[in-house]
Amino acid sequence: MIPTPVQGQAPAHYEREPHAGSADLRRIGSHPDFWYPLARSRQIKRGKAIGVSFAGDPIALVRTESGRVFAVEDRCAHRQVPLHTGVVEGERLRCCYHGWTYDGCGRCVTIPYLDKARTLPNGVRGYPCREAYGLVFVFPGDSAKAESTPFPEIPSHADPRYKTRVLDRRVGCHYSFMHENLMDMNHQFLHRTLMGKISTIFLGMRRTEKRLEADYTFSRKGGRQPIGERFIIGGSSPNKNGTAGRAIESAGTRSSDSPPEHDLMTITTDYPYQTLRFWTAGSTEPSLDLWNCYVPVDRQQRVNHTHGLMMIRRPRIPGVIHLLWPFIVWFTNGIFAEDRWIVEEEQRAFDAQGADWNQEVFPLIRELKQLLTEKGIALPVEAPRL
Repeated sequence: MIPTPVQGQAPAHYEREPHAGSADLRRIGSHPDFWYPLARSRQIKRGKAIGVSFAGDPIALVRTESGRVFAVEDRCAHRQVPLHTGVVEGERLRCCYHGWTYDGCGRCVTIPYLDKARTLPNGVRGYPCREAYGLVFVFPGDSAKAESTPFPEIPSHADPRYKTRVLDRRVGCHYSFMHENLMDMNHQFLHRTLMGKISTIFLGMRRTEKRLEADYTFSRKGGRQPIGERFIIGGSSPNKNGTAGRAIESAGTRSSDSPPEHDLMTITTDYPYQTLRFWTAGSTEPSLDLWNCYVPVDRQQRVNHTHGLMMIRRPRIPGVIHLLWPFIVWFTNGIFAEDRWIVEEEQRAFDAQGADWNQEVFPLIRELKQLLTEKGIALPVEAPRL
């Protein structure tokens, strides 16, 4: 006997299947043909190496004795042991097992016990590598495309008017949950303890081939502005009357020399990176400028390492930012902890269900999922579990 659906609900068999003809975003991987931050610069000491990974591929990051950083496959061509456990000698890396030595391009240049007349075997893969913003970036895709691929531009990082906090945390979920979480400001109810009675007002979105941008403002129904929020976004309060002021057109972009009439937050996914900028009413410079990159760790990309830079505008009074900084860290840590918990719950639900059953109603997130699906690559099919 077929059960009668509850009014207003789809039948169970419909609810539990992805939309027909659509790719399951949670099975789409980050495209490797971009610059990804894989470590903080300070993690790699001079004359040392560390092991990292991109989507399951092991990579050794090496800082030579001259201070240069290079990246190679983290497997010795001889016995496949991790190269990051080796010894840095000058500008080269020597495997800890039999002493095979590699240069910064991954070429095997020395085997101590091999007759010098013999041809050296092939080495390991080398990766384009750059150091910027206190991070080490690697290009894990087609090396021939590295030079022509735009490198992230984060001008606020070098601006003395801002103080930067580095974000560095492992999160147990597919990177797409992170994009959705930040882009969808309707989830502020999750942060009700820290954010108070604040409501978001969606103003519009803009879409190009690899970029999606959304604008929000805020309102509050009574209550005082939480102290942590004041430190982050400045002294102004969201609109208390629940209105957003002049709406922003869905097409076009906000002019940097045209101050917003109301507090304005713009969130952008510029594949594969994501940014959040917040302007207080009447300001031409953001009081908060956040840049994030969610780097897949494992081959199925159910874990990501979030590397981010959070630039906060310094108050006019010199030195005040240092007094406020412990409160800023406390407040943002609280927000990040709640976000991390909820996206990991989403990943657990996906793993239990075996598919994405989400019934998304927000047009912005539908557009975001389409963008991430179009720009990513299909993940390898998992072997059946025994």
